[in-house]
Amino acid sequence: MFFFSMTFLFIFILIGVAFFTLFERSVLGYIQFRSGPNKVGFIGFFQPFSDALKLFSSEFYFLVFGNYFIYYFIPVVGLSVSLLFWFLYPFFFNFISFVYGMLFFLCVSGVGVYIIMVSGWSSNSIYSMLGCLRSVAQSISYEVCFFLIVLCFIIFTESFSLVDYYFFQFYTWFFFLCFPLFYIFFSCCLAETMRSPFDFSEGESELVSGFNVEYSSFSFSLFFLSEYSNMMFMSFFCVIFFFGSDLMSFLFFFKFIFLVFCFIWIRGSFPRYRYDSLMYLSWSSFLPVVLNYMIYFISLSVLMFFIF
Repeated sequence: MFFFSMTFLFIFILIGVAFFTLFERSVLGYIQFRSGPNKVGFIGFFQPFSDALKLFSSEFYFLVFGNYFIYYFIPVVGLSVSLLFWFLYPFFFNFISFVYGMLFFLCVSGVGVYIIMVSGWSSNSIYSMLGCLRSVAQSISYEVCFFLIVLCFIIFTESFSLVDYYFFQFYTWFFFLCFPLFYIFFSCCLAETMRSPFDFSEGESELVSGFNVEYSSFSFSLFFLSEYSNMMFMSFFCVIFFFGSDLMSFLFFFKFIFLVFCFIWIRGSFPRYRYDSLMYLSWSSFLPVVLNYMIYFISLSVLMFFIF
C-alpha cells in the first residue's frame, strides 16, 4: 500500500507540475496584457505535454571539459530530492505518517543547495559557477530564518508530526497568531525555491540562465520539474503551517492554489533585488524578528507548562 500510494502521489505531482507551468504562463500573459498559450488543445490544455515532448526530444549537448559523471547524474538527484519532500504528505490512515516528519524535512531541505552547487561546478562554466556561488550564499542566509521559524512551531506544538498541526489549528489558524512570521516564511520560501525577486542563481539578464546554462534536453527538464515541485511543496507546507491543515476539505486546496498563484503573481509584479539588499533583508530585517518570535514561543511554552 505504501508503494502504490507513493507511486500515485508522484505521478499526480508530476502532472500537477505540468499544469502549473500552463497556469503560470496564462497568468503571466494576463499580467503582461498578452495572450498566453491557447493554441494546443482547448484553451491550451495540451500545451504542457507539447512542451515536455519538445524538451525531452531535443538535442543533448556534450561538454568538452567537465566532470561528466556528476554533470549527467546530478539532475536525477535533484528531482529525487524534490520528490522526497512529498513523503511528508500527512496521510491520516493506512499509508504513512512520519512521527518525526519535521526532522526529515529539515534534513532533505538542507541537501537542496548542494544540487545547485555541484551542478554549477561540474558544468565547468564561469556563468554556472557564479550562479551556484550566489545560490549557496542566498540559501545559507535564508535557511537560517526558515529553519528558525520551523523550530518556533516545533517548540510551540511540541511535535515533529505534520498531522498534529491539524489539531492545533482546529479553532484558529496560526496565521492570526503570528502573521508577520507568515510573510517572513513566505519570503524565505521564495528565496529557497530561487523564485523572483530572489532568482539570483539563474539571473537571465546577468548570468545567461546561471547554474543550468550548460544543461539541455532532458537534464534541463529534470531541473525544471524539481524547481516547480519544490514550489508546490512549499505552498503546501505553508498552508499546513499557517492556514489549518484539514486535508479533507476543499478549502485546504483552494488555499494551496492561492499560494501557488502568489508565486506567479510576485514573479509578474516585482523586479529582481540587488544582491546586497537580499543579504541585508535576511540578516538585518528577518532574523531579529524571527529570534524575537522564538523567545515569545519559548516563553509561551514555559507558561503553558506551569499552568497545565
